[in-house]
Amino acid sequence: MEIQKEYQQFLALVKHKIVQTKYQVSKRINKEQIALYWQIGELIVQKQEELGWGKSVVEQLAKDLKIIFPKRKGFSARNMWDMRKLYLAYIDFPNLRQLVAEVPWKHNLLIMGLKNIQAQTYYLQQTSQHAWTRDILTFQMKGKAYERSLLQKKTHNFQQALPENLAKQADEIIKSEYVLDFLGLENDFLERELEQKIVENLKTFLLELGYGFTFVGQQYRILLAEKEYFIDLLFFHRKLKCLVAIELKIGEFEPEYAGKMNFYLEVLDDTVKMPDENRSLGIVLCSKKNDIEVEYALRNIQRPIGVAEYSLTKDLPQNLQNLLPTPKDLKEIIQQEIKKK
Repeated sequence: MEIQKEYQQFLALVKHKIVQTKYQVSKRINKEQIALYWQIGELIVQKQEELGWGKSVVEQLAKDLKIIFPKRKGFSARNMWDMRKLYLAYIDFPNLRQLVAEVPWKHNLLIMGLKNIQAQTYYLQQTSQHAWTRDILTFQMKGKAYERSLLQKKTHNFQQALPENLAKQADEIIKSEYVLDFLGLENDFLERELEQKIVENLKTFLLELGYGFTFVGQQYRILLAEKEYFIDLLFFHRKLKCLVAIELKIGEFEPEYAGKMNFYLEVLDDTVKMPDENRSLGIVLCSKKNDIEVEYALRNIQRPIGVAEYSLTKDLPQNLQNLLPTPKDLKEIIQQEIKKK
């Protein structure tokens, strides 16, 4: 048995090394590919400006490259127009070139379809940092992640309850608002209905929460002095290495919610948390909150707690609508991607 256990640990270590190396190789290949595409785009722009070449040169170049490199993909006329577009999109933003190189080509095509450089920067940073797949990137764009990041300040006590490095990371994982339009709920529903709908749509809810969350349980039972308590939803965050308790409230935030969550986190840390894990973190998710009230409610609480709102629609204030790619824009971008497959 001991030999088998040692071998399983050895196998897991070797597997980890292989996966890690494969990922690093993939990143390096992508970086070189983006660098090549940038250079081709730059050359096309330069020759068109210097010699007055028109659109036909790109078409001819694509045909000739196909003859020279018959087994190589990625040199279609459409793709080379996109290389030209890549160069023109970021030539005036040299600080973004490294980020662009860290993001896969098809992700870049989606991001370039946005008309706002701040939005492009946001999605480049998030994709690079959290290793978003193209599906997750599309989901975040449709969910107006960038626009919603501008709306409200986050409300939590992480700075006072966590070490500086963890407080910064915890701030990155919490949003000021979560869009739950995928639940299909309207007015007059109960908290238990909200919770059940989230569990039924857990995959989409995890996408909305963001990178690193792993589901642990619904109505998670904790025990103190032979008395039972139940946490609505319990997750584990891989990056923070801590349990994350979420309490769902269908109404406006009330100060007593903070005290109840503080109690849950105390019990979690004493009875559930593993010795090598960080302090448990709580999120109170309400339909509405008053930032000043939240600030006072959390002022003297020692456990890390954040308070966020949820909405059942993606509607934005009118003054932010112009920052958002229209459904038509997104549809065109996605259709272009499908045609290239």
